[in-house]
Amino acid sequence: MITTKKFVETEFDWPKGFYSDAKHIGLKHKKLDFGWLYSKVPATAAGVYTTNKFCAAPTAKTKEIVSQNHKLQAIIANSAIANSCTGLQGEKDVLTEQKLVAQKLEINPDLVGVASTGLIGTCLPMDKIEQGVTELNLTSNTDLTKAILTTDTKQKIVSVDFKIQGINCKISGFAKGSGMIHPKMATMLAFITTDVAIADDTLQALLSELTDVTFNQITVDGDTSTNDMVLTLANGMAGNEELTKENSDYQTFKDVLHFVLQKLAQKIAADGEGATKLVEANVLAAQNKPDAQAIAKAIVGSNLVKAALFGADPNWGRIISTIGATPATYNPQTIDIKINEFLVVKQSLAVDFDKEEVSNSLKQDVITLTIDLHDGQYNGQAWGCDLTYEYVKINATYSS
Repeated sequence: MITTKKFVETEFDWPKGFYSDAKHIGLKHKKLDFGWLYSKVPATAAGVYTTNKFCAAPTAKTKEIVSQNHKLQAIIANSAIANSCTGLQGEKDVLTEQKLVAQKLEINPDLVGVASTGLIGTCLPMDKIEQGVTELNLTSNTDLTKAILTTDTKQKIVSVDFKIQGINCKISGFAKGSGMIHPKMATMLAFITTDVAIADDTLQALLSELTDVTFNQITVDGDTSTNDMVLTLANGMAGNEELTKENSDYQTFKDVLHFVLQKLAQKIAADGEGATKLVEANVLAAQNKPDAQAIAKAIVGSNLVKAALFGADPNWGRIISTIGATPATYNPQTIDIKINEFLVVKQSLAVDFDKEEVSNSLKQDVITLTIDLHDGQYNGQAWGCDLTYEYVKINATYSS
């Protein structure tokens, strides 16, 4: 089993100096669909973005300004409409959103990030967006965590309190994602806020590193969205000395951020469209880290494995054949496989096990698959979900 350092989650609220609000402006039939996040001061910003070549206009613009300035003070976000594959009009609409928010908050437009999620190929109704901005206020409510949801069935939120240099600090993260999830950085959006002061290059390096072992290791359906984006804002209002890699408390911050990102990633995987089970794959003793990560993600991404787990069928042959189809390097004669805690394969050969007992264990909400390659010292982890009839139903009628 692979373990990461655990922290106590607290009731979700914003770190010092962050405010938000959300409204229903008619993009959805009834639910919240529009909102913003604001920092009292410009915050150090870092981002990781979709690798889909059809990058949506809001994602592309936010990537551009964060890469140039490493600062954001506000994020405007909507659900229901992705503003993706909308050409020049989509780009103009993003600039208009920035301008509207900047005017209301009296800040520079280049401090405004934009995020959209929803149906691809449809332009935003800018009359509703403009009216929506006039209705937004600076509050302590956390409704924005609901307003970004699409086919999600629940919020994905995490807050952790901790100390840096003896000062009380907080990281609060929220995300959305249920289908089109197979990030390479699903329509996946994640926003992490903290009152810690940290150097921009340090924050960007951390986010990129930790995204690789968290968000990039989840899959629901193997599809990478045009709008995937992870943004982290650190406004420094806790009052600590600016963190760099050389600071003694750097590792504490890294551990907490890793915990928050991993929790959000797991919550996205568990809430996959139609899902009934969270699936965790742990790959042990690989020759290198990329191979361990690739094997783990291939297992949770296999439709055959996912369907077997939905049916509580302990069909380990689907697991080992998935491993065999990866380009990873390993000894094919030394593999052990456990389904939950039940050993079903040893040294790449079947062992006797109680099929009914293992099948019953597969009816629980969380399933753990452990693959020991016995071929090195590197481990990898990934998270996914089962494949159900409901997934097909949801995606057969998504745009109608």
